[in-house]
Amino acid sequence: MMKNALSKLPRLRPLALWSIVLFSSWGGHVVAADVAKSSAERLAELRNEARSYEHGEGVTRNPAKAVELYCIAAKHGDSEAQYNLGWIYANGRGIPRDDSVAAYFFDMAAKQGDQPARRMLAQVGEPSSKRPTCLTQLDTFDFDSNGSDIVAKAAPDHRKVMEMVMKLAPHYGVYPRLAMAVIRAESNFNPAAVSPKNAQGLMQLIPETAERFNVKKPFDPEQNIRGGLAYLRWLLAYFKGDVALVAAAYNAGEGAVNKYAGIPPYAETQGYVKRIREIFKRDEHPFDPSITSPSPEYQRIANRRLM
Repeated sequence: MMKNALSKLPRLRPLALWSIVLFSSWGGHVVAADVAKSSAERLAELRNEARSYEHGEGVTRNPAKAVELYCIAAKHGDSEAQYNLGWIYANGRGIPRDDSVAAYFFDMAAKQGDQPARRMLAQVGEPSSKRPTCLTQLDTFDFDSNGSDIVAKAAPDHRKVMEMVMKLAPHYGVYPRLAMAVIRAESNFNPAAVSPKNAQGLMQLIPETAERFNVKKPFDPEQNIRGGLAYLRWLLAYFKGDVALVAAAYNAGEGAVNKYAGIPPYAETQGYVKRIREIFKRDEHPFDPSITSPSPEYQRIANRRLM
């Protein structure tokens, strides 16, 4: 029988989706230190993203997604993720309660010296003899939100743009990898690019968008990137972190996405979304809900996907 300990909240640590990035103040701007992530830092990022889905902090609450992400971190030895999974299964938080699976994860953490996990293990009984399915599956642990793998393969002139993106993007709450994917699809890193519709610069800002996000010099690489990042930040909030909708809106406009309640039936836009997803590799991205209210059509879009 479960004791009162299980009615308590799990150990909560400050949510820090950007804890892997070091910041310093310079010249009135926040600049991200360009540092390579260690495995521990990547695990911390994964665990924090899982926690955001567990508690609905900055994203729509999604217990199944939280378990999926925690499982990846747990498989690669993160004791906090192991403990949190044990707590979720022990309490049936959004998923069916299973004491034996909870015990399996508490046992994993306890073997790494986690004392709270040892105490919880005594409450839930014997661990399952079968390894939880999620621990046997292939995962995306090697996902690099900074896009370091893209930078490593880039031509020198492209790399200069990418390094600027890596410095600026965290200030806007945007993964550099997503911004790089957009720049590649929009201009292929050409700061002088102009489209037939007069979209300009690296992130192909049309004059209306440039004005909307206070870009005075669209062919200035830094101004253009800042404007594009501001627009991506807005779109991420507007479409609640849905990468496919954000990509479609960046290409065709948020009005078109709302009109068709999803990705518009334009060959160009559908191809564009595919290219972004191939580079970014994830369906969702953390977002700041304080930036704007979600699309009035978002729920209709979500309902259509469930049909």
